[in-house]
Amino acid sequence: MERVRKPLLVALVDDYDVVLTGLAHMFDEYRDRVLVAEIDANANLDDHVDIVMYDSFAQPESDQQELAALVKNTRADRVVVYTWNFQPELIQNALELGIHGYLSKTLPARDLVAALEAVHAGEIVVSTPPRRAGSALGLDWPGRREGFTDRESEILALITQGKNNADVATLTYLSPNTVKSYIRSIYRKIGVASRTQAVLWGVGHGFTPDHHRIDHWLGGP
Repeated sequence: MERVRKPLLVALVDDYDVVLTGLAHMFDEYRDRVLVAEIDANANLDDHVDIVMYDSFAQPESDQQELAALVKNTRADRVVVYTWNFQPELIQNALELGIHGYLSKTLPARDLVAALEAVHAGEIVVSTPPRRAGSALGLDWPGRREGFTDRESEILALITQGKNNADVATLTYLSPNTVKSYIRSIYRKIGVASRTQAVLWGVGHGFTPDHHRIDHWLGGP
């Protein structure tokens, strides 16, 4: 008699609910293989899960303390980083901390599910560094409906958090000039002329971090 395989239980971690909700919906057609057990904006897990996905949107991927805490969490068997940034030092640091996967946001849902299954089976999975392509279908981010690209949205979120240009460049691994170019594009799209105006716009349009939980997501325990 063939053993029925249970779907993987996955927890999602980031500070932006809209980002996590979009990611959760990527698994809607694969619930026989992956169930999102919970969504967490504070990294405190209630369920015992097979895999934690740390979404890097407007998050400090270089925050080794937070990643190390997730790796040591006894309620999580595996931890993967879900990201656009594939700088070699980021990957190396994550692997040294004990991360089990470093997965690209350009992966279509079927490939993302397969990568999570491989991680669960004991593999260390690192996606091929992508050329700068669009995010996978189904992902969401603040300001998408206003015409922001994923990268513009992330930069505006960081500015809204109070980061200066140097901070933004460090966190996104972009050059200062590239950050300035993105900021000019953001100003044009929202019709502002100053950083203060941009921050106020961001605060009013969902670019501040969410500090609450969404427990027991669709179909989860």
